Amino acid sequence: MKIMENQIIQPRVLKGFRDALPQEQILRSSLIEKITGVYRSFGFVPIDTPVLEYTEILLRKSNGETEKQVFRFEDNGGRDVAMRFDLTVPFARFTAEHKSELAFPFKRYHIAKVWRGEKPQAGRYREFVQCDIDTVGSDSAVSDAEILCAMKAALASIGIEKIKIHINHRGAFNRFLAALGVQDKSEDILRSVDKLAKVGKDEVSSELKTITNSEDAANKILDYVSPSASFDEAIKKMENLAGGKGDDTERLRQVYQMLEAAGIASSFTLDPSITRGLDYYTGLVYESFLDDLPSIGSVCSGGRYDNLAGLYTKERIPGVGGSIGLDRLMAAMEQLGIAGKKGSYLDAEIFCQDEAMSIENQKAAAALRNCGVCVEVFPEAKKMNQQYALAEAKSVMWGIFVKEGQKLTVKNLKTREQTEGLSAEAAAKIILSARA
Repeated sequence: MKIMENQIIQPRVLKGFRDALPQEQILRSSLIEKITGVYRSFGFVPIDTPVLEYTEILLRKSNGETEKQVFRFEDNGGRDVAMRFDLTVPFARFTAEHKSELAFPFKRYHIAKVWRGEKPQAGRYREFVQCDIDTVGSDSAVSDAEILCAMKAALASIGIEKIKIHINHRGAFNRFLAALGVQDKSEDILRSVDKLAKVGKDEVSSELKTITNSEDAANKILDYVSPSASFDEAIKKMENLAGGKGDDTERLRQVYQMLEAAGIASSFTLDPSITRGLDYYTGLVYESFLDDLPSIGSVCSGGRYDNLAGLYTKERIPGVGGSIGLDRLMAAMEQLGIAGKKGSYLDAEIFCQDEAMSIENQKAAAALRNCGVCVEVFPEAKKMNQQYALAEAKSVMWGIFVKEGQKLTVKNLKTREQTEGLSAEAAAKIILSARA
């Protein structure tokens, strides 16, 4: 049936959403595999939850800004539903619903897409992948430190070494606000301070003056969150302004000592300005910034949320977790020139010089695959420059020509060096040694 020109639908995607071409998706899959390997090495196990949840599940413990960003609608059954905006709130519901089936402390990882209707910008989209880990059922400093160690190891596994992870404790900040007499406005203050890196000191100062109705209080809050030269200086300043030592600052000391024991403390800094805008955080909080591209924002964040599961169960289930924002991280890697380009998973391409050799080519391909080589056969006897162009587009390193009697010629497509008269096993040895 002939389609009229005015019947053709323009191919396009919604603003803030993207298609993933092979090079991008191969990179994404490779990063997920490496991150997953690290998560598993720390004892975390996979779960999954639905994309859609009842709206009351997702928004019961959130602020107005979150409600504005959620994709929410009424389904065909008249139910008020929404698409998950993170993986933490669904996990809290999951924990409450399945607590009799889980062994605590329970450690899970969940790598999946989430959706937020916020304004798209560099490294920020409306559909994106989060790589989460959480431990529930433990209120130990060990669990806090383990999350931080796992996040540092996961980032290192994908080549991100030059990073600074900023940590803080919401409890200490709340004690400071209580001493200042503005604790009843803590949620608004937390959200304002959380925007400090994005909008700057002057705008936050103006907001704080409005929230607290006091220029003096606003100045003291900004003084509290200003950076210090070292961990010891920062924690002493926090304690002086918050009314002395407390469980919160003691927890920070314990966690930092564990990071020192793990040999990674130099990647962490105590930053009183890190508060995390979501109000379910109750203890340790952190955000991570690339040394060479801090403007991209935090690529990894999280914290302790001891009361979140209490929305769905009377039982108190403490938890702590973290999340790597994979799409923002990939955008940063692209800007820094460290993303890499790979057009396929192939090691080799069997070229077709004569279609009468098609059966022999398939036989050779099967033998090479049995040896562990990723290989495909070019299907038609086209000009060799076309076949070479395809191999180059797919980032294939080796070209193979099959001769009578299953004798293979292996050609390095970068150096143009070649070796003739090989068996499949001998050819595979050359190809796989280069892969290693």
